[in-house]
Amino acid sequence: MTPAKAALLLCAPVLLALGGAAQTQPAAAPPKGPPPARPLMETGWSPKRTPVRAYDAPNKPHWKLADILARHKGQKNWVHPIVRNRDLEADWHQMAAGGKTEPLMYPDNATALIVWGGQLRVSIKGQEPFVAVKGGEVHIPFRLPFTLESVGPEPALWLEVHGAGDLPLYPTATMSQKPKDVAGFTYVKAALMGGDGVYRPEDRPYLDYYKDVVNGGQRAGAFIAGDHLFVNNIRGPGTPTPPASNLGHFHFGYDEFWFVMEGKIDYQIEGVPFFTAEPGDVVTAAQGRWHRASFGGTPGVMATRVAINPYPRGLHSFEAH
Repeated sequence: MTPAKAALLLCAPVLLALGGAAQTQPAAAPPKGPPPARPLMETGWSPKRTPVRAYDAPNKPHWKLADILARHKGQKNWVHPIVRNRDLEADWHQMAAGGKTEPLMYPDNATALIVWGGQLRVSIKGQEPFVAVKGGEVHIPFRLPFTLESVGPEPALWLEVHGAGDLPLYPTATMSQKPKDVAGFTYVKAALMGGDGVYRPEDRPYLDYYKDVVNGGQRAGAFIAGDHLFVNNIRGPGTPTPPASNLGHFHFGYDEFWFVMEGKIDYQIEGVPFFTAEPGDVVTAAQGRWHRASFGGTPGVMATRVAINPYPRGLHSFEAH
C-alpha cells in the first residue's frame, strides 16, 4: 500500500463522521445491517473553480427562515425565491387555508417538497392522496400531474425544489382554457409524448421525517436519488466543531444547498464567516467553494441537514493527505 493510500484510509472515518459523502441507501424501508463501507479514494488533480462562483441574487450563503417570514408578515399567499443555479431552483411557498393549486406537472425533472407548516394535501397521479405535515418530504416524478391543497386551519408552508428553468405543463383534461403566457414562452395545445414518470421500487412519494426517522427509528438517508435530483437526509449527534484548518471539500460542477431539518448545523464555507444554521434555514455552498458542515449544538443531541444537489454520485474533492 502506498503512503498516500494509507493516509486516505486514516482520513476516511473522519470524513464519514462529518457526513461529507453522499449516502445512497433507499428510504423506502429501514436498511438492515451496517452502512456500506466508503470506497477507497484516489488522489488526482481536481479542477477548482477560480474565482469561486459568486452569490448572485437570490442566492445567499444563509437564508434564515425567520427573516423570510418577517418579509411576508401579514400576507396570506406568497412565494419567495431563495436558490437559482445551473441545475436547480428552490422557493418558499405559503398558501392560505383552503387554497388549492391547479393540476400541473413538470416536463423532464422531478419535484421535491419539504413541508414546514400547516397541512398540505398532496394528490399525485396514480397515488392515494395524503396530507403532509411539518417535516414531511414529498417526491413527485416528472410528468405526473399533481395538486396541492392547504387543508388545515393554518396556512401551509413548504420549500419547493425543481429543475432550473422548468415551466409547468397543464393537462387539458383539467384546464381547458389556455394558461397565461410567461416571458419567452407561449402556451400551445400539444400532444405530449414521453410517458409518465415512475416511482422505482426503492422510491416512495412521502416521508414523514419526524414520525418515521426522529421518532420511528428509521435510518436517515437518500429520499430522492434520481437522474437530476438528490435529496439526502444526513443525521448525527452534536459534536465539537472541527478546526478551521479542516476545509471539508468542494464540488467541480455544481452548487449544493441544505435544508436544516433538526438541531443545529455548523458551516464553514470559503469566503464566508463561520455560522450556525437552525431548523428551517437554507444554506448554499456555491460551486468551487471549500465547505464543511458539522453537527453543532449540544454534544450528543441529534441534528439533520437535508443535502440537495443534482447528482446522487456527485464528485467530492477533499484535501489530499
